[in-house]
Amino acid sequence: MTGQLDVARRPAPAPTAKQHHARKSARDRRRRAAAWRRTGFGLLVTVIVAVALFPFLWILRTSLMSSQEFSEGVTGFLPKDLTFASYGDNLSDQNFLRPLLNSLLICLVSTALSVVCATLAGYALSRLRVRGAGIVLGFVLFAGFFPVLAMVGPLFLVYRNLGLLDSPGGLVLAYMVYTLPIATWLLKSFFDQVPRSLEEAAMVDGASRLQVLWRIVVPVAMPAVFTSAIISFILAWNDFAFAQSFLQTPEQFTAPLAIVNLGQSQFQVFYNRIDAAVVLITLPVVLLVLFAQRRIVSGLTAGAVK
Repeated sequence: MTGQLDVARRPAPAPTAKQHHARKSARDRRRRAAAWRRTGFGLLVTVIVAVALFPFLWILRTSLMSSQEFSEGVTGFLPKDLTFASYGDNLSDQNFLRPLLNSLLICLVSTALSVVCATLAGYALSRLRVRGAGIVLGFVLFAGFFPVLAMVGPLFLVYRNLGLLDSPGGLVLAYMVYTLPIATWLLKSFFDQVPRSLEEAAMVDGASRLQVLWRIVVPVAMPAVFTSAIISFILAWNDFAFAQSFLQTPEQFTAPLAIVNLGQSQFQVFYNRIDAAVVLITLPVVLLVLFAQRRIVSGLTAGAVK
């Protein structure tokens, strides 16, 4: 027995120089492989980011060119003389400022109405016993992914009969048709994750269904509400098809529609002014997303993990 214990306690033999060298070589190979994987992944990410940013960088580069340099056809990546003259010309041009104000007003109104209606519809689909709720939700999803161009024709005929062509109200309704299904689906998914006990306790205290919704459920679901508002605003802000189809007079144009007419002369189109306008209408959306990115992510992923 004592001999067996002595054998068990006997230390393992030290590795030979050949074994030590083999282990070191294996570690070095693993390190090199890991370094190559990190390098390859970094290069892949760099290429993807460069491809994604190149169109915007080229637009920014063109917007910083002077009209004279643009007329000369300079093709270098960087302009010879950086200038913000195109931005100043656009910001002093009523043909751009008024459409920009029209876009802001129309998008804010359509976003507010879409969020309010989507909140009511999403809560009803989530909490109330509605016959055919699954069919309704399926139709909402189908409408949310319906092609925009396919809706232009029917809406144009309806607007012509109702006298809503060339009016901000008609465009607001069109944007609601476009954004309401997505906002409803998003809010309904979030309301499913809100505990019913919160509502039941409030209703026992005498609160009505609407009071429970606006005072208890909506504050809890604020990340999803904020996310649906951001998405609705971006979709409406970037729209061109509806504005092109339903608006006729320049006084009613939105910013994306007015860009087409900027920088045009009798013999040449100055794309430096057009690209400067593109940057100007893109910056609010970029700043909005950067400012609210955490709320957007939390709203989109709400309910994914219990």
